[in-house]
Amino acid sequence: MAKTAISLTVNGEKVEALVEPRTLLIHFLREQLSLTGAHIGCETSHCGACTVDMDGQSVKSCTVFAVQADGADLRTIEGLAAPDGTLHALQNAFREWHGLQCGFCTPGMIMRAWRLLQENPHPSEAEIRFGIAGNLCRCTGYQNIVHAISAAAATIAGASKEAAE
Repeated sequence: MAKTAISLTVNGEKVEALVEPRTLLIHFLREQLSLTGAHIGCETSHCGACTVDMDGQSVKSCTVFAVQADGADLRTIEGLAAPDGTLHALQNAFREWHGLQCGFCTPGMIMRAWRLLQENPHPSEAEIRFGIAGNLCRCTGYQNIVHAISAAAATIAGASKEAAE
């Protein structure tokens, strides 16, 4: 099958590649770029384990073709921590508040929560629950996930307030 050239930015780095038109974004990220944080769960967009951020929106990368991401700006869980390895406030909060159990949903859940906090820096519990509704935790760890997202929002807000002073 003929391959198509694509060019995109992934976690701040320009990437150029040849892909088959039928290659799903999740497979491109995992197999060609070795970014294995996003997980392949249901492959039908129901679970959200494959969630990444594309051009300012959460997308389930199992339902997006890599060619559709041509020209896009993508952020994956690997691009959330600082270059020196310092965890993002969300990653740290998930660790501190036990927002993970088996960990399978965690990368997608964190990426969805990251976009949610970009859109609404001070969400209520109900807004968090609504905001992550498209991501499933099979271990039913939602209570701790919600607490983790709330704690991260407070940490980020505190850091923003300190930076402004």
